Amino acid sequence: MPKADSPPSGFKPLKDTALFSPLKLGRLSLQHRIVHAPLTRMRATKESEGITVPNDLIVEYYSQRANNGGLLLTEATDICKFASGYPGCPGIFSPSQIAAWKKVTDAVHAKGGAIFCQIWHTGRASPASFRGGAQPWSSSDLPMNGNYFDGTSCSEFPPRPMTVEEIQETVKEFGAAAKRAVEAGFDGVEIHGANGYLLDQFLHDNVNKRTDSYGGSIENRSRFPLEVIQETCKAIGPDRVGIRLSPYNYFQDTKDSNPTKNWEVLCEKIATLPKEVRPLYVHMVEPRFDEVLDEQAKLDALSAYISADGVEAEATRPTKHGLSSFRSILKKGDVKFIAAGGFDRDNAAPKVEADDADLIIFGRPFISNPDLPKRLAEGLELSPYDRSTFYGADPPQKGYTDYPAYAAKA
Repeated sequence: MPKADSPPSGFKPLKDTALFSPLKLGRLSLQHRIVHAPLTRMRATKESEGITVPNDLIVEYYSQRANNGGLLLTEATDICKFASGYPGCPGIFSPSQIAAWKKVTDAVHAKGGAIFCQIWHTGRASPASFRGGAQPWSSSDLPMNGNYFDGTSCSEFPPRPMTVEEIQETVKEFGAAAKRAVEAGFDGVEIHGANGYLLDQFLHDNVNKRTDSYGGSIENRSRFPLEVIQETCKAIGPDRVGIRLSPYNYFQDTKDSNPTKNWEVLCEKIATLPKEVRPLYVHMVEPRFDEVLDEQAKLDALSAYISADGVEAEATRPTKHGLSSFRSILKKGDVKFIAAGGFDRDNAAPKVEADDADLIIFGRPFISNPDLPKRLAEGLELSPYDRSTFYGADPPQKGYTDYPAYAAKA
């Protein structure tokens, strides 16, 4: 007969691990280290051309996952009109959007939780049909492979390089979006500088072919993201600003020649920014995680890198890529570190215990387990997720708000 305090599932409770130790994060006093991932779900309502608004279903979703002393990151949210590349993605630039997000933040705060808004511009991932007919922007004129979300050919409708004036206007747009997010009740914002979207298109050298002050060296390629960080910190305070980065990302045809070295330079620059414009945290994606490749295929691909010139060859040794060097660099600047990518009940706590991260992102498990922190703390069974409902469903609540909280079996 099991002991009275044994979990019904037989899984080890994690409540006494580092995963459930408190953490001071800027203005927030978190009670555990589990963070809800920024998950694009495409459930917002189209109000008019280029303006998509959070609805009551989105309020319910975030309210379900809010927990006392826990941090939620929202889905990627447009900083301005025509910034998105997908339907059903909300923005934070119109009065209606601000009012709708206020319902979300109020619901999360009512349950003792905190919430940051992830803000983005998709750049060359956005087809003309999502930009009022205008040509998409990027660092250069290189298109992605395949088709845009609307089915049009990326090569037939390639992006154009942003002008310096457009870059500076977009820097200001990020700062303005951050101010609107705070107006909507968010505790802060996370700048999306990852996964092949606009800022990442400047960082990766296989995309950025510019010859001006925003291209060439990693110092130049980092200029746009660093300007966005500083503008956003000035707008709402550095203790309300984070940024997501993905040096080993392959998604949307980004593939840097030397991701470890180049993102170490970027992290050095972030860590040595003046305190008043230095972000609260950096959120990075583990090299093992990929939106297309499975874990082993991704690691095999990374292990093919040789030398600083980015030439690839047959893999002859296991990959040495990891996030530890970035963590160490950022720690010198007192910049907190959030790790994402394939974490579960077995590998999350050891990551924190080894001081390799301050906080751990959970994505897919949080989709199907709205009370995920409770389940991990108490060693309860996790419900499986339905991948087919990740990016919209019919009806929209399917695979979104219809996952119940844990209930003990009779």
